[in-house]
Amino acid sequence: MPVQGITSQAEYQTILSAAGATKLVVVDFTAAWCGPCQTIKPIFEKLSNQYRHVVFVKVDVDEFQEVAAVAGVTAMPTFQLFKASKKIAELKGANAAELEKLIKQHQGPVEDAAGGSGSSALVAGQSDIADQITLSQVDCLNQQTANNIKNALKADESYLESDVDEQLIISVPFNQSVKLHSIKIVPKDIAHAPKTIKLYVNKLTLGFEDADSVQETQTVVLSEKDYEGNGLISLRFVKFQNVTSVILFIVDNLGDEETTQIKQLQFIGSSLDGTDMSALKKVEHEH
Repeated sequence: MPVQGITSQAEYQTILSAAGATKLVVVDFTAAWCGPCQTIKPIFEKLSNQYRHVVFVKVDVDEFQEVAAVAGVTAMPTFQLFKASKKIAELKGANAAELEKLIKQHQGPVEDAAGGSGSSALVAGQSDIADQITLSQVDCLNQQTANNIKNALKADESYLESDVDEQLIISVPFNQSVKLHSIKIVPKDIAHAPKTIKLYVNKLTLGFEDADSVQETQTVVLSEKDYEGNGLISLRFVKFQNVTSVILFIVDNLGDEETTQIKQLQFIGSSLDGTDMSALKKVEHEH
C-alpha cells in the first residue's frame, strides 16, 4: 500500500492502534534537509508496494517534532517497527538491505486486501513480488485496448478484460529468478472471474494455437469459493522454484460470460538472490 504521511499526532496514534496485534507498521522518521533520507525515500516507497500487507508511514520530524520526541528519535533517517502499538525494532541510517531484512523478519502472514489473513494466509517470508516484474515486457493476447493487462498489475479500479471471447494468454517476465508460492486474482465480479487456468513456467511465448499441444506446468480449476477469504491460489511449489517468466492461459470463466475480467493479478513468492541471468539463456524445444 502507499506510504502514508501523517497530518497530526492523533492520526499517527490512530494508525498504530488501528493496525492491531498482527499487522506490522513501519515508520520512517525523515527530514527534507537530510540527504540520506532523500536517498532511501524511493526505496521505502518501493518496499511499500512490495509488502502491501504492511503499513508504511512517513513522519517529517520538523513538522511533527512532538511525535519524534516521544519516539526518542535523535538521528535521521530512523525507522521504527510496531505491532500492537509497541515498538519491536529500530534501525538508524539509510541501510536499505537491513530495513528489508527487518520487514521480512516481522511482517507476519500476507493478508488479503480487506485486512484478514484467513486460513490460507502465507507463511512469513513470502511477499508480493510486483517490483520484480519486467513491466515493459508483460504481454497479453486477446485483451481489450483500454482494459489491458497493465490495469491488472496496479491497485486501482481499472481492470483487464478479454476481447472477442473469454480466453486470455498473459505473459509475465521477471527481472530476476524467483520462487513462486501462489497467485492472487481479484475479480471485477464473480461471473467474469477466471475458472480454468493453465500455467507455463519459463516459456518465452505461447499462442492460442499452441495451448493444446504444449504441456502446462500446472492446471488450476477455480470455484466461487476459491475467491473468498484472501483468494490465494496455491502453486505446486516444487515446480515453481526457479522462475524467470510465467504464462497464464485463462481458458474460461465461472459464469460462462462472453468476456473474462480481472481487477488485479498478484504474484506471491520470493527472489533467488545472486542469480546470474546470463546463464539462463536456453533454447526451448517444442514437443
